[in-house]
Parts: sequence; C-alpha cells; structure tokens
Amino acid sequence: MILYLFLSHLGLGIVFTLVCVSREAGVKFFRFNAGLAAILLAAACAFRSADEGTAARLGFQALVLAEAAVVLYWLTVGRGLARMRPAILGTACIGGIVAIVAQAVGAASGRAVTTQGLTVASFLSSSALLGGACTAMILGHWYLVIPSLDVTHLQTMVKLHMASMVVRIAVVTAAVIFAIATWQPGMGPSFHHYILSVSGVFFWQRVLFGLAGPSLLSYLTWETAKIRSTQSATGILYVDFFTIVVGEVLAKYLLLATSVPV
Repeated sequence: MILYLFLSHLGLGIVFTLVCVSREAGVKFFRFNAGLAAILLAAACAFRSADEGTAARLGFQALVLAEAAVVLYWLTVGRGLARMRPAILGTACIGGIVAIVAQAVGAASGRAVTTQGLTVASFLSSSALLGGACTAMILGHWYLVIPSLDVTHLQTMVKLHMASMVVRIAVVTAAVIFAIATWQPGMGPSFHHYILSVSGVFFWQRVLFGLAGPSLLSYLTWETAKIRSTQSATGILYVDFFTIVVGEVLAKYLLLATSVPV
C-alpha cells in the first residue's frame, strides 16, 4: 500500500507539472517525463491491494485511465496529433486528480469528514511536491542537453516547487494540530503520545527529511537559479528530491500506522 500510494503520487505529480513547463524545453523533455510517469504509474498498479473498498476501486480505475492517457501522450509527442496533445494531457490530469481524491477517501474511510478532507489535501499536496521536485530536477539537467534554454524556465519551476512546499507544510501542520486537538479518552493512543514515544522517531524523521530539509534546499536552489547557475541548482535539486522521497514514503507509513495524514 505504501508503494502503491507513493508511486502513483509521484507519477501523477510529474504529469501535473508537464502543464507548467514551456514547449521550449523540447520534444525529448516531454517524451522523457511522460515515459517516466507511465512507468511509475504502471509500477504503482502492480502494488495495488485487491482488498479495497468502493472508493479505492474507483481510485484504481481512474489511475488506469490516467495511465492510458499518459501512454497515449508519450506515443504522440513529436509524432503528430499536436492539436490533440493538450486534451490528452488534460485527460491524464483529470483522471489523476480523481484517482488521488478517491485514494484519500478510501484511506480515511469511516473517519470524520474533516479527517477525510485533510487526507485529500495531504495526498494532493504530496503529489504536487513530489512531481514539482522531480520535474525541476530533470529540467535543471536539461540545460546540459539544450544549453541555450532560457534560465527563466527553471526559475519558474523552482517557484512552483517552493509554493508546493509551503502548501505541504501547511497541510501537515493542520493535520497534526487537528489530530492532537480532537483526541479523546477511549479513542486509542493519542498522536501527541505517539510523537513523543520511541516510535515517534519516524514522525521526526519525516519532518526533518520531508519538510525542514527540502525547505532549506529549495531556497538554496532558488538563490542559485537567480544567478543563472543551473548546474549548481540541479545538484541541489538532486539532494532535494531524495529528501522529499524519504519524507513522503515515511508520510505514507505514518498514515497507515496512525491514521494521521502527515
């Protein structure tokens, strides 16, 4: 389940960010990212659990639709049907959003409406953060492929990545506050007790690697992108993406272990 959620959120996040990248990045950039997203979504489907509720099944069906649209997009990039590609990519994005929302509703099934809403926000912000970091990293590397590419494209992606970082931190903070504030005796161990126990080391690793570290690294990336040092920015983005991957995998584990969408 952890790999299913992580791989699908990463793959769909890449699909979402393709809408924000200029065509000047070139056909090969879009083909590479579409192919990567298709592979990640296919791998996610392989880890899908058969024991699921209605919402989770709907999420899987929407994920399959998004996968089919991404594969079709990959097949048509640079090979004609230029007018159809925006519609194909739009279909993939819509299918992806439906899949993520349905996954969240299924994961928070039977819980309060506020918890379900926070889980939806958590999953969407996780996908945006993962996709933004990955696409920004690949775009930074693409300046070795197309040295004449305008640095403003990387700066734009870094801005979007920083914005998704802010949203992710806000959602996690809200989820933690809500979990602590709404706990009542008889509801099992409190989340406050969990994060202060030995098991809470996973939560603090999630905060360190998934939120604090990437926040600093994304700022450093922005500063290097401003001075047009694309190679330095790309190097920082590699580390940034790795820390985000660690943090988001831990977030999926914590959701399943504590039911708190951090």
